[in-house]
Amino acid sequence: MKHEDEVPDPMDARLGARLAELRAQRGWSLGELAERSGVSRSTLSRAERAETSPTAALLNRLCGVYGRTMSQLLSEVEAEPTPLLRTADQPVWEDRTSGFLRRSVSPPHTGLRGELVEGRLTPGADIAYDRPPVPGLEQHIWVLEGTLDVTAGNTDHHLDTGDCLRLRVWGPTQFRCAGPDGVRYVLAVVLP
Repeated sequence: MKHEDEVPDPMDARLGARLAELRAQRGWSLGELAERSGVSRSTLSRAERAETSPTAALLNRLCGVYGRTMSQLLSEVEAEPTPLLRTADQPVWEDRTSGFLRRSVSPPHTGLRGELVEGRLTPGADIAYDRPPVPGLEQHIWVLEGTLDVTAGNTDHHLDTGDCLRLRVWGPTQFRCAGPDGVRYVLAVVLP
């Protein structure tokens, strides 16, 4: 939790404001959003006020409630869409709690169905999502460096450098970096 005199991270502040705006657009109280998302009111309130940096799991739950992918949500707090997104301008978001770094590689565009994301997990990182942000979401996971264990539903997949897994996500997923080194992968996401 941040101290009162700490300035929130600019990305967290924009993200919190956007989350509050999405809730307000639907006319939901924090209590209603808590019921729909399964996230406590206090956690939602702290995220909206940028008192805490939201985790990947929290954002995934909220994306599910709001019918967005994480890239779409994050792109909504960035600048106007552009067809070219230089490396230095690609939005990076970090979930320090779980050891996950996410770079939105594709230029954001709400009218398109596909996007590329670079993911990095530190050794020992383990991220579990209880549901996809959009049911039936198509994912292609291509490991660039290291090893990655992915569980989709009840099926475990071990991916080594160069391996690519394609799946459609309907239920829980889990990404684990069990190796001694971190893992870097590309996630191609295609909306149904």
